[in-house]
Amino acid sequence: MKQRIKSFFLFTMLLVATLSFAQERITGTVNDATGAPLLGASVAVKNGSDATSTDANGTFTLSTSKLSGQVVISFLGYNSQTLDFTITAGTPLNLGTVTLAEASQELEGVVIVGKGVIDLAQDRRTPVAVSNISRKEIQEKSGNQEFPEVMKNTPGIYVASQAGGYGDSKMYVRGFDQTNTAFMLNGQPINGMEDGNMYWSNWSGMTDVANSVQVQRGLGSSKLAMSSVGGTVNIVTKATDLKQGGFAQSIIGNNNFVKTTAGYNTGLMQNGFGVSAMLTKWSGDGYNRGTYGEGYNYFLSFGYKANDKHLFNFLVFGAPQWHDQNFTKPLSKYLQYGRKYNNNYGFLWGDYLSERRNYYHKPVANFNWDYTISDKMNLSTVLYASWGRGGGTGNWGNARKPTDDGHIDFNAIYKANQALTDGIGNVNNAYAIRNSVNNHAWYGVVSNFNHKITDNFSYNAGIDLRTYKGTHYREISNFLGLSGFQVPGAGVKGGNQQYPDGFVVTEQYSANPWSAFVNKPANNQKVNYDYDERISYAGIFGQAEYATDDFSAFVQGALSNQSHVRWDRWQYTKENEKSAKVTNAGYNIKGGASYNIAEGHTVFANAGFYSRQPYHDNIYLNFGNQVNPLTKNEKITGLEAGYRFRNTYVDADVNVYRTTWKNRVTTTSTTDADGNETFDNNSGVSQLHTGVELEFTAHPAKQLDVRGCGAFGDWKYDDNVYKRKFDQNQNLISEEIVDVKDGKVGGGAQSVWGLGAVYKITKGLSIDADWRNYDKLYATVVTKNNVELPSYDLVDAGVTYRLNFKDNSLQFRLNVNNVFDEVYITELTTANPVTDGATTYKGINVTNNGFFGNGRTWNFSMRYNF
Repeated sequence: MKQRIKSFFLFTMLLVATLSFAQERITGTVNDATGAPLLGASVAVKNGSDATSTDANGTFTLSTSKLSGQVVISFLGYNSQTLDFTITAGTPLNLGTVTLAEASQELEGVVIVGKGVIDLAQDRRTPVAVSNISRKEIQEKSGNQEFPEVMKNTPGIYVASQAGGYGDSKMYVRGFDQTNTAFMLNGQPINGMEDGNMYWSNWSGMTDVANSVQVQRGLGSSKLAMSSVGGTVNIVTKATDLKQGGFAQSIIGNNNFVKTTAGYNTGLMQNGFGVSAMLTKWSGDGYNRGTYGEGYNYFLSFGYKANDKHLFNFLVFGAPQWHDQNFTKPLSKYLQYGRKYNNNYGFLWGDYLSERRNYYHKPVANFNWDYTISDKMNLSTVLYASWGRGGGTGNWGNARKPTDDGHIDFNAIYKANQALTDGIGNVNNAYAIRNSVNNHAWYGVVSNFNHKITDNFSYNAGIDLRTYKGTHYREISNFLGLSGFQVPGAGVKGGNQQYPDGFVVTEQYSANPWSAFVNKPANNQKVNYDYDERISYAGIFGQAEYATDDFSAFVQGALSNQSHVRWDRWQYTKENEKSAKVTNAGYNIKGGASYNIAEGHTVFANAGFYSRQPYHDNIYLNFGNQVNPLTKNEKITGLEAGYRFRNTYVDADVNVYRTTWKNRVTTTSTTDADGNETFDNNSGVSQLHTGVELEFTAHPAKQLDVRGCGAFGDWKYDDNVYKRKFDQNQNLISEEIVDVKDGKVGGGAQSVWGLGAVYKITKGLSIDADWRNYDKLYATVVTKNNVELPSYDLVDAGVTYRLNFKDNSLQFRLNVNNVFDEVYITELTTANPVTDGATTYKGINVTNNGFFGNGRTWNFSMRYNF
């Protein structure tokens, strides 16, 4: 296997070595009048097609075949600058720092939204470990992959598929899952308030609208009292483009994936407004059998600059979708039926039908106001809201019938259901498909005031307010021949305590993201559970920073108060349906310093402590109103140090870290061969994560860029845990204290190597390849003796060809992804050991994206810009 990887890269490097094309390099930095970097500024050779844009640090690298001419630097809402240049062949030219002044007369466009709220770290100044992903890389490499995939070349990041459907990926940062990584969209926190999770199917349009992504590992520089234990991911969307125009893009990929996108920008209109809009339609069969999906993405941005002091932007973004899923199952099932096996679907009278479908629509709206009070003071505010509607389907009732080939026999189920008296079934003698509905309404505001007191000293302070209302229940999606489903009433285990005699459910509701907005079943048309929760959050934060040309230091702190209450209309009578209100305070304090010890050489260190409130789902016992007495604030201590090297040819970073985490609560799930889930809730979890990260980008030749990364961690449990096991209906099965000390933390690979290259063959034509090796990957169970899977390799390669015309361009892109010896372990079970012919694995559950052998995906895109 390793020989194949080596051969691939040897071939690539030999190809690179035999090709040449004269490309010169121009570098520089673009700032505003305050010295802050401008992300997304346009840098282009005048009267030519060579162009690029600045990254989150305001830096740019422009390749051109010209030895002299003019470079035009422009940014939305700022006066452009035109600079003459003359290059000595073979010697890169550095234009230094270019400062753009805000446009004082006409609106040239709309500047990046919420620039004072978004916590973007500056490469040579902010003392945190940080990596940036450009819009160009996002557009080229995303294709039919999910948004987390654009971050997989970042050290410390591991991306895995969770349940085998579109949008079910998850990611880990330094071994911490995404519930403990803070995700920000234009300054708006977007982690779920109940459990901190990220469901990427709700954000499938992010690859189309993201202008850049910055990953801050560790406690980071986020000012908010958030879940940034592993890190903070800042996603900056595009705003209204500078000039009138648009684009159309089409992507095809493996398993009948098709995606079509169109966008248009008005540019400057006479009324002073700018508008940008985009619409996407996608569909595909999925990698595994029975994982079909379909969805839309829409984006609309209105920008307006009233005067020199006030800038406004209103943005709406949504991604309604549905996708069928392949839930985890024992590895023995894959060995029996094949790597693309999925037991969650079948056929009803010849028509395909899935038991497991996710459907959701989560429109997001935010309003940004940037107020320049003076040349020393500014205020940035973002008001935001989101309304989530949808859920997931599954079995309801215990009369599931399998086929001989391991799927669901819906024909036999239908016949058995119709044979029941009056066609009325119950959980013991019938089977139906249910929707688990998870609706919410979320409103919030983040406001940040910044004051630059002197050239070296500044401070900022702000507020973070959020309110969240969640509604959860189950309804029938498909009766499968039944006339109704009997629900027991008060006095019966699992019955609805507000209906003494129970009731019969007779209505069914489509598992569709659009109809989810109008589905409002009566209380006597719900099954299994029916509850709401209200979460309210108020926080204040502040930061003081001192910076010179060679030294910078900051101290940062935040205080927050969070309250919780729930209403349970199933397990409690009308008089007792409201729970006790639980209020928790939390805080964080962190600081760091950075010092330029010589030109291009910077060292930094930071430290911080979090006292983080528990998530809502961990506060109440067994999804009821009883408060969990074991729930405490989680205690996180982070230490980090690093070294940065920057010059014209090489950028390199080395980071070391140590993070301790106490009083953690985790939940993992196990699914048996019949599709039944059990959940392990672990309280009092203590973890210790240490590691080192390496990252470099080199320019050994004019037309060649090489990058590499490495991350080596030692992540383990540090104490005993209190474990409770529940069934899928939230009934307690068992509880015990378990010794897990020194057990390996699973989920993310603890050892990762990566190497990649981009080669510009000729004008408009380039090839690229990335290889990564993953090792020391363990199951996600909390246990002392965890299971380790074999190491595996992943290779991505692509070709880009761009034709530039006078006023438009046409780009073609081919991506190919190969997986070697891939196994994703998600759970440890008590199943009998299974063998792949060489190694025995004791009861491993795996997801869809592979096991032993090679997997391959591909996509081809065509984009026309006008």
